[in-house]
Amino acid sequence: MSQASDKARQHTEVAVGILIRQSDDALLLSTRPEGKPYAGYWEFPGGKVEAGETIEEALRRELHEELGIMIGGASVWKVTEHDYPHALVRLHWCKVTEWTGDFEMREGQAMRWQQLPLDVAPVLPGAMPVLGWLAAERGLAG
Repeated sequence: MSQASDKARQHTEVAVGILIRQSDDALLLSTRPEGKPYAGYWEFPGGKVEAGETIEEALRRELHEELGIMIGGASVWKVTEHDYPHALVRLHWCKVTEWTGDFEMREGQAMRWQQLPLDVAPVLPGAMPVLGWLAAERGLAG
């Protein structure tokens, strides 16, 4: 039993894209698809890092699978951890300002470009620290 609980607490590595539209600094958020934990919550797109992938490779793959776009370069901006009931995740946050292709919501999710403060809710709890940092960078009250 302790092995099962140890496994449940191992980190799941996740690559997350903070897509920033250069024309107005809007951020792209999408909803979590039906059938996944926190379905309907707003989040920054991304997903699990597979064995042998770098964070950038995982983010590139995930954004193509979920949104149908190909991103330019991406590097990790911040790393956070969040302990959800279903998983302990280590989130590798990457700012993305260049991409090609038309957005396609390939998992049936909704998407919205948002200015801070956000006007969508609920937002996935693991994103809250990052929203605060982005607001601080932009000189907005946290």
